[in-house]
Amino acid sequence: MKKLKKAYKIEIKPIEEQITKIHKTIGVSRFIYNFYIAYNKEVYEKEKKFISGMDFSKWLNNKYIPNNPDKAWIKEVSSKATKQAIMNGEKAFKKFFKGESGFPKFKKKKNQDVKAYLPKNNKTDWTIERHRVKVPTLGWVRLKEFGYIPVNSIVKSGTVSQKADRYFVSILVEEAINLDNKPYSEGIGVDLGLKDFAICNNGLTKKNINKTETVKKADKKLKREQRKLSRKYESLKLRNKKEKGEATRQNIQKQIVKVQKLHQRLTNIRTDYINKTVNELIKQKPSFITIEDLNVSGMMKNRHLAKAIAGQKFYEFRSKLISKAKQNNIEIRIVDRFYPSSKMCSCCGAYKKDLKLSDRVYKCSCGLSIDRDLNASINLANAKEYKIA
Repeated sequence: MKKLKKAYKIEIKPIEEQITKIHKTIGVSRFIYNFYIAYNKEVYEKEKKFISGMDFSKWLNNKYIPNNPDKAWIKEVSSKATKQAIMNGEKAFKKFFKGESGFPKFKKKKNQDVKAYLPKNNKTDWTIERHRVKVPTLGWVRLKEFGYIPVNSIVKSGTVSQKADRYFVSILVEEAINLDNKPYSEGIGVDLGLKDFAICNNGLTKKNINKTETVKKADKKLKREQRKLSRKYESLKLRNKKEKGEATRQNIQKQIVKVQKLHQRLTNIRTDYINKTVNELIKQKPSFITIEDLNVSGMMKNRHLAKAIAGQKFYEFRSKLISKAKQNNIEIRIVDRFYPSSKMCSCCGAYKKDLKLSDRVYKCSCGLSIDRDLNASINLANAKEYKIA
């Protein structure tokens, strides 16, 4: 038996009163996150120093809110939710200082990328039953899917989020897992790409989901709805009449929800495909899985391929594969991004320096003629230099 932390995300059906509380908590969390970034930027420009999350929290509670009665609404939500928003801001700054990401950006209401962090305040909080969950400050909330989260799970923390007009709860639980003692098969090398999503050395090929008719139709519809939204914004700018202004804003809000729903639909299709691909790889019980440490941010700089690369969700695939592999005691090997997996012959080891991106078939002087991506996956499986994830 092995204890592992596992995350579950499931849709909930809150009542009107609970929806109001969710919106209020998310709204305050977004305001605090943005305020922390703006305040830090201002202080750094004047005094050339960085304010930590803890110091900002003390200043906010002891000086800012008491001296500004109009900001008393910040105290209407869980203090731990606001503190978590500050910690998230501090984390974003630390990643920026390490060079892992760009300067922290302000959170926008329409992007819906802020979660309401609701900690466990007493023993009964985050109690899970078959059809409902007890969320701190919200009370019992009905689950949309029954029996998905194990009832005997020990919940560590949880968040509530909103996507379009739907609400979700994400919880982190600790579970005891029986490790499978089935014999392992040979290791697998996985080459990720744009022509096909994943090519494995054992012959398994996962096609690019973004080339399917379903995704193409949804993407086309999204473009159409985004144009409609853009025209409505332009119309609002042109109209200065008060009697028509409110009606126009309501129509804009309806259109925003339409766009958000289509974004969520595309996200769901791609995430589902990644989950199925990961499960298919894990079910083969390989002794190891080797993947390449792709420079996704560098690849995104190519404006012709940026959209296609973003749609593949390589980072999400990698993180889910590592998580699932740990649960099944499978080793994940990560090969350096400069490893010549595509340019090296998998048969004789010769190096082809002049290989172009348009060359889809690898032809070697030793007589080997093989698909470029399959050749790369074989080289990844045979790689001797790697790091363990």
